[in-house]
Amino acid sequence: MFLVEKLNFNWDEVHEIAEQLEHIQSQKLINQLDAHLGFPKHDPHGDPIPDSNGVMEHREQIPLSQLALNKNSRLTGIRDSSTEFLQYLDKHHIKLGSVLRVVDREVFDLSCSLLADDKELHISKQIADKLLVKTEG
Repeated sequence: MFLVEKLNFNWDEVHEIAEQLEHIQSQKLINQLDAHLGFPKHDPHGDPIPDSNGVMEHREQIPLSQLALNKNSRLTGIRDSSTEFLQYLDKHHIKLGSVLRVVDREVFDLSCSLLADDKELHISKQIADKLLVKTEG
């Protein structure tokens, strides 16, 4: 979160650096960063961050591919943090918090036509499987 929120890294740039930072042993530094960031509960990809007691928030979410037609949802996580996938999402202006609604699903290949923050988009089932959403309303 620090890399994205405070140092302006893109979400497709942080995975490798974050892996390196996870090996820092200073509990004081970890506590200070956590407080500075306002005790975030999720990382930039939507994965839960444990609190100081190791407790993680549980969130009900499903893959977009399982969302009922014409049901509003909010993107809460992703199953693929590869640079290529994150750049694909950026290209289509899809980010955590985006409102997604599947308006049609092809029987042949299960690809989806959807509204992503009111922009029309057609995505494959492979992509829809990697987008985790929480239904709204």
